[in-house]
Amino acid sequence: SKITFIDGNKGILRYRGYNIADLVGSSKSFIEVVYLLFYGILPSADSLQNFILQISQEYMPPKIVGDVIKSFPQNSHPMAILIACFSTLASYYHDQNCNDELRHTRLAVSQIAGMVAMIYRHITNQDFIQANTELSYSENFINMMFDISSYKFTKVVAKALDIIFILHADHEQNASTATVRLTGSAGANLFACLAAGTATLWGPAHGGANEAVINMLMEIENPNNVKQFVQKVKDKNKGIRLMGFGHRVYKNYDPRAKIMCEICKEVLNDLKVSDPLLEIALELENIALQDSYFIERSLYPNVDFYSGIVLKAIGIPVKMFTTLFALARTSGWSAQW
Repeated sequence: SKITFIDGNKGILRYRGYNIADLVGSSKSFIEVVYLLFYGILPSADSLQNFILQISQEYMPPKIVGDVIKSFPQNSHPMAILIACFSTLASYYHDQNCNDELRHTRLAVSQIAGMVAMIYRHITNQDFIQANTELSYSENFINMMFDISSYKFTKVVAKALDIIFILHADHEQNASTATVRLTGSAGANLFACLAAGTATLWGPAHGGANEAVINMLMEIENPNNVKQFVQKVKDKNKGIRLMGFGHRVYKNYDPRAKIMCEICKEVLNDLKVSDPLLEIALELENIALQDSYFIERSLYPNVDFYSGIVLKAIGIPVKMFTTLFALARTSGWSAQW
């Protein structure tokens, strides 16, 4: 589409004609990229400030959303609760400015972060934290999740989240995006479409790959075990898959994975965290990229290979990983809608 372009053979991803690496390299914020997806151009300074104001004023979801979240058992899956949140918004906003599509897309991006944070607070038996409109999008999300006053907050972490959101914002006509578009084609309002897209993303064949990578790396346990693990992957009789490698679209290195690897190193260094999973991941990538078995099959690291390590370091529970995918992709879903 005009929104997102992918050349899988060359490993290229563009939003509205802008290369993803250039957007990240020029320090564009997630909200700037959201504006780009919605309007097709990067915002001027004045347009950006106005857009940020519109987004920030709606950070906090309606009270009824919080009530719905609290109605779920605390052991509920976060994605199930998120689907209910979008359904609640579909009811709440159904007769308010129905023809103002851009307002609804802004509301979706504004409130998804708060909903994800509130879901986290609920399943961890903590009180909700009010939105802070003075903070940037990612900073407010961190605050609503963890409370900045008690969390080891750094600008590096906030920037890393911004980049993670940018990398996951849109990706052509995948299953969840196609679902959003199909539901929208029947005239359903945006929030009903987002509920459908979230349900599709919850499917293990779509979302959740970074969780599978974390489980795989934990199973390997040590960088010294990587060679043996790779041999098991190559043995068809073992039935072991190499998670985080290969992509249905990319037949080259996923451009998002290169960026994610660097972000992973920066976050761990900033937080003074030594995560053995990163050492295992780097060794696994090094061995796999030199092995003809994987080269011949065009199996290169994808965006999920390193993203889970970053999220884990920031303090996001594995159970919440797919909700952050939904948070980022809400911008792309809304633009496609």
